[in-house]
Amino acid sequence: MRVGIKLSPQHTTIDELRAVWRLADEAGFDSCWTFDHFASIGSDDPSGDVFEGWTLLAAMAEGTERVRIGCMVTGVTYRHPAVLAKIAVTVDHLSGGRLDFGLGAAWAEVEHQMLGLELGSLRERMDRFEEACQIITSLWTRPTTTFCGRYYRLTNALSNPKPVQRPYPPFWIGGSGRKRTLRITAQYADAWNASGGSPEEVAELSAVLDQHCADVGRDPSEIKRTVQLRYTGDADELLTTVERFAQVGIGEVIVILRGGEAIAQAEQVAALLPRLRAVG
Repeated sequence: MRVGIKLSPQHTTIDELRAVWRLADEAGFDSCWTFDHFASIGSDDPSGDVFEGWTLLAAMAEGTERVRIGCMVTGVTYRHPAVLAKIAVTVDHLSGGRLDFGLGAAWAEVEHQMLGLELGSLRERMDRFEEACQIITSLWTRPTTTFCGRYYRLTNALSNPKPVQRPYPPFWIGGSGRKRTLRITAQYADAWNASGGSPEEVAELSAVLDQHCADVGRDPSEIKRTVQLRYTGDADELLTTVERFAQVGIGEVIVILRGGEAIAQAEQVAALLPRLRAVG
């Protein structure tokens, strides 16, 4: 079992974020994550402090040496995919090839309303998401990219340098939509992330992903199955939950920490790493 930690950059401080990154690097966690939002989430009040996720990833790249880093997950509606591709490849170089590229269709309606960004229907978001996947993979692998879609158009677009990781940083796609999200995951992703749900629910979605892999001619074992878990401070509960997820094929867990308590929580989870790695 691989183990990552995630301190979402809301209701926290830069000092706390830096401390968690250092601990992730030194304690032996496999990955360390941020998120991509412009208003705080998880409550009825969106006005809390929120730092920008990709700026933090650049700092994390410089502030760590071995742990893999990523944004769980980037909303494609916030940036043109060519701009996002350039940002991500820069972080890949800064980190020496340690970037995991998390991508999703976006969902936070309040952020789109306040910034004047088009969210669109679910179908429109998924169409935009798929176009973004096509554009980013092309920019990272081809000398130039010409693309004419419903939402994006590129003409002989250059994107140099290419990523350190070849052909490009692993794609982590997050979401649970059975028809489109998991089909796009089957086509493009190296890892699928479930943001929550019971082991039984995640197992059912994983089986849907397997079927999509069969439909597109992909070996389902090529796609790592991962899940995010919120740490409550109960070590036994965490171990039991991780064991249950291991039994349904999850290969990496991302433990979510709470801002204001994140350093102590990260230290507690770090102490459990030998037992967590032995799970399954």
